[in-house]
Amino acid sequence: MSRRAMEQPRRITDSFPRRLRRRGPGRPPGRLKDKKEKEKEKDKVQVKVRDSPRSPSQAPPDPALLEMLRRFDLTWEYGPCTGITRLQRWERAQELGLSPPGPIRDALLEHRDNPDITYSLWHEYEL
Repeated sequence: MSRRAMEQPRRITDSFPRRLRRRGPGRPPGRLKDKKEKEKEKDKVQVKVRDSPRSPSQAPPDPALLEMLRRFDLTWEYGPCTGITRLQRWERAQELGLSPPGPIRDALLEHRDNPDITYSLWHEYEL
């Protein structure tokens, strides 16, 4: 049996040098965020896009329209949809030359005040 066969198989990480992580007072220099900056960032991230539910005077949206919008949400060709409105996603796809469907934009503009139409399935997920 050859010597190489007796050795353990090589891993991709074997070709990179090992580095020890510094902890405590020996940390590399760098600016650490103070509590005020952390809270400002936290406030920015935790802003909810949709704070108010659909008003009672609004009729529930057409199921066919919701299905069309759901298919648009599930089509990854137009990029991610978390954290933005459907119209923002449509406009971004248009700017990138991805040719999003025109009826989607028309429906979004027509029902601009309805959160069930405006926001995607994943709008409340935090990044």
